[in-house]
Amino acid sequence: LGISIGFPVMLILIGLGLGNLFEAIPAIHEIIKLIGVLYLLYLSWLIATSQAGDMEGKTSNPLSFFQAVLFQWVNPKAWVVAIGAVSAYTSLSSHFYKEVMIIAIIFFFVAIPSLSTWLFFGVGLKRILKQPFYQKTFNIFMALLLVASIIPVVYELIMSHLA
Repeated sequence: LGISIGFPVMLILIGLGLGNLFEAIPAIHEIIKLIGVLYLLYLSWLIATSQAGDMEGKTSNPLSFFQAVLFQWVNPKAWVVAIGAVSAYTSLSSHFYKEVMIIAIIFFFVAIPSLSTWLFFGVGLKRILKQPFYQKTFNIFMALLLVASIIPVVYELIMSHLA
């Protein structure tokens, strides 16, 4: 729950800051969008080509609600996702801040079932992914999903340059 609430709050605050930056220097919006696409393609490549690893994890204490909220601010992946989402899925229209709010709301409502799914099915999935073939197949599938998620952004970038 801390991640489900903490990340959208972080995304809104980053969006507010980026909105001011984009208003001052509109070209930065497209530059960050392109960098975000390239970074996501790079992450997809890393995921797809990663070697099957040991699935034996160490037991640890879960984060408290407030630790999970605050963890977003020191989590580099959360920063990349937030900046990437704001730059990729907003336009420099007068609706920028409305778009940021919509993205944050979507993240909130998607996070709860997604995190719950990982929580409840993670143990079973871990048992399946102990086999290298399944782990590799899973990684490739996840990489392809990540690539698919940037197709609309790439399409928009291409169309904006053709127009």
